[in-house]
Formats: sequence, structure tokens, C-alpha cells
Amino acid sequence: MPKLMEVIEFLDDNGNTMVVRIPSDGQVEIKWGAQLTVRESQSAVFFRDGKAQMVFGAGRHVLKTQNIPGIAKFVTSFGYGPDSPFRAEVYFLNMKLFSNLKWGTKDPILFRDPELQMVRLRSHGMYSLQIKDPNLFLNRMVGTQNVFRDDDIHDYLRSIVTSRLINILGEQVKSIFDLPGYYDALGGVLKAVAADDFKACGLELVDFFINSISLPDDVQKVVDERTSMQAIGDMGTYMQFKAAKSIEEAAKQPGSGAGTGVGLGAGVGMGMMFPGMIKEAMQQGKVGSGDTDDDAFAKLKKLKELLDLGAITQEEFDKKKAEWLGKI
Repeated sequence: MPKLMEVIEFLDDNGNTMVVRIPSDGQVEIKWGAQLTVRESQSAVFFRDGKAQMVFGAGRHVLKTQNIPGIAKFVTSFGYGPDSPFRAEVYFLNMKLFSNLKWGTKDPILFRDPELQMVRLRSHGMYSLQIKDPNLFLNRMVGTQNVFRDDDIHDYLRSIVTSRLINILGEQVKSIFDLPGYYDALGGVLKAVAADDFKACGLELVDFFINSISLPDDVQKVVDERTSMQAIGDMGTYMQFKAAKSIEEAAKQPGSGAGTGVGLGAGVGMGMMFPGMIKEAMQQGKVGSGDTDDDAFAKLKKLKELLDLGAITQEEFDKKKAEWLGKI
């Protein structure tokens, strides 16, 4: 014969339980006059015969069921045996703030960029939520489950966020090069749009953050190269700076003669020669269809001399070499 429950309460030791049903099975029944205790961070929905009767807030409450000790058992035992036909349950809902919940795109998002054409983006971040409407959340999302935790709704909420993010990226962002400055704005717009979807589930989206919108490695390399070129600014000035640094490094090497008049004179001479050599060698568009092969190879020879002197890097040499040879 099922036991009769007289005192009903729930304490969550893990902190991730959103909803729990008491009793959890048919081995225990709630008797008439049972004492229900609800904490400040909880709400309780009392069901009787399959229908929600009342939502209880914090405090002690007396429940009225049809399971009256002695009398009810004696009357129902003739037709239903030891199990009472009068069903009653209490669902405890955790009304606290569920924070630091992580979200992320399961599959890459296809984004059309005006410069790089179609690229695939991934994004992730965090959000916080609370149960706003206990009855709506219970009936729409939980159903008759015994225990419902935040992990049970994670995939569904993530799909909502991803779907809204796809639409917002297409409307708000014009180029991936502008993405870093859009994180806060996108987070605010996405929170406002997704709030209605959460509200329809009986939830409130309290906070929403975009931590990263990442690009594929090959696309990220292109972005880094472009950023580096913008940071360099004028190529001629940059190459003169690199030449001066190369002279300084060469002077520090053993046997460079930096401390002698000869070494000093050579350093000054090279310092005066480098800017002209670099300017001539690196001048954009100098090699064209009208130049002869001898002119092109003469320029490549000067470029190789700069490489040997350490004024330019191997990567810069290869890039300029390919560019000039392509124009012959």
C-alpha cells in the first residue's frame, strides 16, 4: 500500500534542476492536509486529478486532496484496490537565475562577404535565463517528466539562438572585417529578438553575450595579412625603417667593425644607399609590358641584393618576384 506524504519540500544540492515532481512515482501519495513548504527561490504548482489547481509562492501551504487517511482508503479499496484513484502532484520550479549557460553554433554559418565572397563562420557565447511563467513553462517544456534540468533544454535554446543569429548577421553586418566592432551591438539585437522566443516558453532571457565569431583558418590568415598591411602604411617608409634596423643588427655582430672608423663609415654609407635602393627596387608598377626582360632581371637582381643584406625578408622577396615576373 502506498505511503501518505504529510510534509512536502525540495532542496536542490546541484543547482541545475529547473523542475522536479513530487511524488516521483506511485509509491507515495499526498494526503489531505499535507504541509507544502516553498522557498523564496521557488514556485510550486499543485496538480490534482491531472489539472493545475494553483501556483504557490514562498511560504507554508496546506494542500487539499481527496486522499483522506482511513476513510478514503476504506471506500476506494472495494473498487480500486490498494491504489488510490485520486492523483495529486506538486511540481517545484527553481526561480533562480541560471547563469553562465553556454551556446554555440553546431554547424558553420554561411555568410556572404563583399570582398571574400562566401565564408563560413562559427560563433559562441554565454547567456542567463530565469523561469518567468511557471505554469506555461511546465506545460509547454516539461510535461510529465520527473526531473527537468537546464541541460534538457540546452539544445532547443541553442537552435533558437543560432537561427536568429543567421538572420541578424545578414541584416546588420556588411563585411567580416567589421565583425570585432559589432559584438556588443549584435548581442543586444540578438537578445531583443530571441527574447520573444524565450517568453513563449515561459522563460526570460536575462543576459546574452557573444564571445567570438571565428573564421576558418585560411580566411583568418587573409584577414591578418590585410591588417598587417594597413598597420604598415607607406611601404617606402616601412622599408627604410627595416633597412636601418638591419644596419643596426649587422653592427652588433662580431667582426662587423662597428667600433672602427671604417665600420662607422661603411654603416653611414650603407644607410645612405639603402633608401634609394629600396625605393627603386620596391616601386609599385615599375615592371610593365613595355619593359624588356633585361630591365626586369636587373630589378630582380637589386631585389636579391636587398635580401642578401637582410633589408627585406624572404617572403617579401618571393612576393615581389612573383609579381614582377607575372608582368613580363
